[in-house]
Amino acid sequence: MTTKSSKPFGMELLLDCYDCDAPLVDDMEVVYRFLVKAVETLGVTVQAPPYVFHSPSVGPHGEDFSSKAGISAWVPLIESGIQCHTLTAKNFVSIDYYTCSEVNDEMKDKLIDLAKRTFDSTKIKSQFVIRGDEYYD
Repeated sequence: MTTKSSKPFGMELLLDCYDCDAPLVDDMEVVYRFLVKAVETLGVTVQAPPYVFHSPSVGPHGEDFSSKAGISAWVPLIESGIQCHTLTAKNFVSIDYYTCSEVNDEMKDKLIDLAKRTFDSTKIKSQFVIRGDEYYD
């Protein structure tokens, strides 16, 4: 007999960081260091080093990607992963922390503080999403 799990499969903390410092948003080393520090701050287990990519402002066929140019990065965790995407033209950073473990208010506050200090954001909005709330063991 299958019974419903007492806890969801995962939790996701989403951060939208506005009015960030322009040079920081477009710096691959800053984003890399942010992910390394996020792992330490959250006390999670890294599965591999962060992967960091700079998105071009011009696509391979001459497409104009200037409004989408920035950095995409991800660090895989045993517990799931942390993603970071920046939009250089808008001085915007989005951060997604997904875990099949737990996220509490202390973790949320620490990640927000780290994002503020790293990207010099003047405004951060957060959302919390329950994933797999009908997941069965």
